[in-house]
Amino acid sequence: MENEVLTLAKPRKSGLIHLIFSRFFVIVILLAVQIAMVITIYVKLYQYLPHFSLVLLLFLIGGVIYLFNCGMDNSARLTWMLIISMLPISGVAILAFTQMNFGNRKIKERVQELIEGTMHALKQPEGVLEKLAKDGSSTDDLDRYICRSGCFPVYEKTQTTFFPIGEEMFASMLEELKKAEKFIFMEFFIIKEGYMWGSILKILAEKAAQGVDVRVMYDGMLEVSTLPPDYCKLLQKHGIKAKEFSPIRPLISSHYNYRDHRKILVIDGKVGYTGGVNLGDEYINREQRFGHWKDTGLMLKGDAVKSFTLMFLQMWNIDEKEPQFEPWISAGPQKEEASDGYVIPYCDCPLDGDKVGEMVYMDIFNRATQYVHVMTPYLILDGELETAIKYAAQRGLDVKLILPGIPDKTLAYSLAKAHYKRLVEAGVKIYEYTPGFVHAKIFTSDDCKAVVGTINLDYRSLYHHYECAAYLYQTSCIKDIEQDFQETLAKCREVTLETIKHEKLKYKILGQLAQFIAPLM
Repeated sequence: MENEVLTLAKPRKSGLIHLIFSRFFVIVILLAVQIAMVITIYVKLYQYLPHFSLVLLLFLIGGVIYLFNCGMDNSARLTWMLIISMLPISGVAILAFTQMNFGNRKIKERVQELIEGTMHALKQPEGVLEKLAKDGSSTDDLDRYICRSGCFPVYEKTQTTFFPIGEEMFASMLEELKKAEKFIFMEFFIIKEGYMWGSILKILAEKAAQGVDVRVMYDGMLEVSTLPPDYCKLLQKHGIKAKEFSPIRPLISSHYNYRDHRKILVIDGKVGYTGGVNLGDEYINREQRFGHWKDTGLMLKGDAVKSFTLMFLQMWNIDEKEPQFEPWISAGPQKEEASDGYVIPYCDCPLDGDKVGEMVYMDIFNRATQYVHVMTPYLILDGELETAIKYAAQRGLDVKLILPGIPDKTLAYSLAKAHYKRLVEAGVKIYEYTPGFVHAKIFTSDDCKAVVGTINLDYRSLYHHYECAAYLYQTSCIKDIEQDFQETLAKCREVTLETIKHEKLKYKILGQLAQFIAPLM
């Protein structure tokens, strides 16, 4: 059995022949055929339809009128206007397709049903909001906003541990997984075969054989990239319940735009993990892809773990006819943890119209009195968030951003640099991590507030992904997060107006051009 489990985690060979006969290649071909059919119809209309220029004008006017009256972000609105001005009929058709969400209606209704059905699944501990209201931090106000989109209590009796590197989080996960007695819930954006996943999978299989309820959920995009299409069935053979979220099918659908970017591990309702770390060897630096991989994570022990249990079960139950939440969300620590400040685990759903991830970040920028320090792998900002960052610096705060020194995606790296000049001129201090790639998503502010989670400063995270994080107020680990920021800062090069002048030409050109399509990335 152990050899079979290790085989499931062994990296698979790749090559041209493998690619050509892979499911990924078939899907790409079928999607390309559908796109070609649309282009063909467009060309035929142009050739044979009388007064075609008038039709184009009507589509252009109709599309612009719609954009001016919809609730879309201004940056996205400008992008769509550009597309429609260049391709009126196709642009309007694509806009209508994305806005109507034909492929996403059922899952949207299902997600909303699950969220509404669990709005009161977790009780707000008595007296906590009252304490927060008295200290003037406005954390209670922020929680009231967050609770518009789900059940997110503020917890006191929770211990927090910050991991400044993926290797430390991985070692802790292995240790806690071995202690599991009742259930293990794992939801990760990426599971990649190799040492890290193999080490975890071995424990999962052992625990499943002992009767522990083991569930694994990963994003369906992996099915066309790193995992075979039958991977869930392979895991199920070892007693592990497994699902993939929104697998890619050879049919154009707006549903594929919304990916499950969360990273959640819950053990017996007692221990919970989140952060930037996925289950792949680069996240623990056993594989070098973009220099040293800088990532972070957070472990919770205590009452707040229940929120991550609920988040997991909401996603797990999307395709279940009879969704079940008990007894798992009631499970929790046998002993009461000592108070360690306040913790608000929360998630962001792209289907509810609330930009929870972005609003929490903006709240930190707007309420800070001394500093806001940020690590993020990507910087693709809408107008509102960029304004909030600049305003924080312009009113005298110490605003520092740490970004990668070695990019994983050239286009995203170029787009980040397109923001640099405006931010630096406003007084924002930007640094690039010279040893490699920063994948951490952390905020610290005023020695009393922090966020650790999965939410990047880019459109995909803020608008299109299912995300999660933990908001921390007056917890003991905030000093560790800030210390890690300062230690990371010492390994960075500062971006100045002078260095921006001497930036590589390809980044300048790509960054300027890519801004036209930034909201679509």
